[in-house]
Amino acid sequence: MGRVSGKVAIVTGAAQGLGRADAILLAQEGAQVAITDIKTEGGEAVAKEINEAGGEAIFIRQDVSQESEWPDVMAKVAERFGGLDIMVNNAGTQFSKNVEDTTLKEWRRINEINSESVFLGTKHAIEEMKKRGAGSIINMSSIYGTVGDDINAAYCATKAAILNFSKCAALHCAKARYKIRVNTVHPGAIRTPLVEAEMLDIARARGLSGPEEAEEEWNAVHPIGHIGEPIDIAYGVLYLASDESRFVTGSELVIDGGFTAQ
Repeated sequence: MGRVSGKVAIVTGAAQGLGRADAILLAQEGAQVAITDIKTEGGEAVAKEINEAGGEAIFIRQDVSQESEWPDVMAKVAERFGGLDIMVNNAGTQFSKNVEDTTLKEWRRINEINSESVFLGTKHAIEEMKKRGAGSIINMSSIYGTVGDDINAAYCATKAAILNFSKCAALHCAKARYKIRVNTVHPGAIRTPLVEAEMLDIARARGLSGPEEAEEEWNAVHPIGHIGEPIDIAYGVLYLASDESRFVTGSELVIDGGFTAQ
């Protein structure tokens, strides 16, 4: 306990799935947490859960793709908690289509939510963290940021953008001597509402009997024998958020049950 005591964190897209697990674990380990999401009911429920367990959290409604909302989020966090130490750019979306079936409108929208929001979150976090003289920015990519997939053309592109952008931001902060670290996390298949929806998309695209058959396929291709749970990713986020990773920047933490080792 206490691996991030005294630190202030923002976790985007924290109303459910990976973001929820990240926020809860960071709070359990001593961080004050600001939860942001477009899903007000879910976000408020996560904040309430943290507070009732003895932690400290607030919910701020935010559309991460809108630049105008970022200064307000940073101001509210600074006013409530005094600054920012940990930025988890987790919010994102997904749909499964191949390159031929993807429309330009779909391409642009998923880039707004997935990659442009990470740029905005990183940029504004750096400005706030400079006031504290240090910080850790954790950007949620995917194994599909390092390998391709035939029916996830746009999604793969956004996650690859997050990977290389984060390296650029890490180098900038390191060479500027900001003591701000920037790293990416690359989950494999994790049991979240987003992945459950993806399983349904895959089942339809491949003519499978249902999402259960898609999950069986995913279990089989992960050498460890099963897909992951949100807490598996949250522990990786906690490590990168803590001072234990003080020499880690510009790196990618792959948590995928051995999928990309094959």
